[in-house]
Amino acid sequence: QVQLVESGGGLVQAGGSLRLSCAASGGAFSSATMGWFRQAPGKEREFVAAISWSTVITYYADSVKGRFTISRDNAKNTVYLQMKSLKPEDTAVYYCNKVQGRRPVYDYWGQGTQVTVSS
Repeated sequence: QVQLVESGGGLVQAGGSLRLSCAASGGAFSSATMGWFRQAPGKEREFVAAISWSTVITYYADSVKGRFTISRDNAKNTVYLQMKSLKPEDTAVYYCNKVQGRRPVYDYWGQGTQVTVSS
């Protein structure tokens, strides 16, 4: 059974930084490209970033390119999202999922982690 547990969110001022973590279990992580998505109030969930199993390939949404960095520790079945130069428009609930292209693979979502950026 797939389990995805996101953590690390919080309240931060514009220009600040946060590091999110996603712990995966139940086969979600093995050999998978993993990614982050976010959903702001009143908006659809959107792709943020993804990283291949080998970590060689990473790709980002244009809105976060140059500010966010995705990484992973396969030994810990964990994927990270380092967020810098945060903007109020980054405010959202952040989720992780297995990724194909820029789309989530699983219908299942974890509880997410709230990121709030104040201006």
